[in-house]
Amino acid sequence: MHTNESAENYLETILILSKRLPVVRSVDIATELGFKKSSVSVAMKNLREKAHIVVSPEGYITLTETGQEIASMIYERHELLSMWLTHLGVDEKVATEDACRIEHVISKESFDAIKRHVKM
Repeated sequence: MHTNESAENYLETILILSKRLPVVRSVDIATELGFKKSSVSVAMKNLREKAHIVVSPEGYITLTETGQEIASMIYERHELLSMWLTHLGVDEKVATEDACRIEHVISKESFDAIKRHVKM
């Protein structure tokens, strides 16, 4: 299941918002990411076509099983990498920004090794 960085960021954002809000809408995603609603609408169309999200008639966005799987994977990577970098002495803001970049390119093998090391 290959997705691009942009799609992964949107899916992760939907997951994060769904933990905070009763429903997630395109406007919520646009506000969270600082994007134009029109850009988010195009992205939601692409995610819908790839069956990663479902949009209700009311405009409520829900992750599908595959969308949830991708979002959870990226979110776990983000959280663990941010924590690890902060623990190494990296400024929290820098650690969060770096984790956001790393989470999309790190291999499963390397991430699993870091995860085993960090959780020791």
